[in-house]
Amino acid sequence: MKDKIKALLKEKNAILLAHNYQPPEIMDVADLCGDSLELSITAAQTDADIIVFCGVHFMAETAYILSPEKTVLLPRTDAGCPMADMITPEALTKRLAELPPMPVVTYVNSSAAVKALSTICCTSANVIKVANSLDAPEMLMTPDRNLALYAASKTSKKIHLWDGYCPFHNALTPDDVHLARKAHPDAVFMAHPECPPNILELADVIQSTSGMIRYASESKAKSFIVGTEIGILYPLKKAMPDKQFFPASLKMECRDMKKITLADIVNSLETMTGKVTVPEDIRIAALQAVQRMVALA
Repeated sequence: MKDKIKALLKEKNAILLAHNYQPPEIMDVADLCGDSLELSITAAQTDADIIVFCGVHFMAETAYILSPEKTVLLPRTDAGCPMADMITPEALTKRLAELPPMPVVTYVNSSAAVKALSTICCTSANVIKVANSLDAPEMLMTPDRNLALYAASKTSKKIHLWDGYCPFHNALTPDDVHLARKAHPDAVFMAHPECPPNILELADVIQSTSGMIRYASESKAKSFIVGTEIGILYPLKKAMPDKQFFPASLKMECRDMKKITLADIVNSLETMTGKVTVPEDIRIAALQAVQRMVALA
């Protein structure tokens, strides 16, 4: 199956992207693995005609926003993001009408239509930098309240919250962390900023998914408790076979991130099904919000 995928990718001049939470067999056959935005940015710089995105719907939309001249395929179009679904452009418009004029900072884990109504996008890695880059003393941050609370703890800006969250990061409890620490007392606890504040208070380090891989590779520590979706354990172990990685909790598993199979990829490439596009007016507005963030780098 993997050989068939590689042959189809070559035949169609396609590139296969896999998010860090994808199943191991998907990551093994992918051309690139990583965080959603970095994958889309890198793919945009290639000469591939087709981007096959193994992730969830908003990720494929972002790839199209950055590469409208390419065909973007999502092998399972029903792979969504519960947090991204917690905000709609209509609800955002209504909320903005209730607030004084202020910029909107939107996490990349959101739909293109929500990005299009935003001033600037952010990632879990650069959220503090983005917040501090704005001249306004206050802002609305969507859709992840935990990421917003994390940013608010690191900046003097007033941040208004949207009541959204990742169900899998939000489900991690202090009891889960204490149990993991008891089982692995010498391990460094790495937490993702999508976790609630009471979890981040217990963390030795707070990092995005790619940040966790980078931090662990540079650290002298030999064992780590990983407070994010359990899919990242595979790339961590693959990159650092001499180190040990333990999940903070096995319940941190995103079902949508596990929907795509090797057979789905073959079918998508053979039949060119699962195309993801964004209306041009929304794409342009969303692109501006993404570009404002990228320009800060």
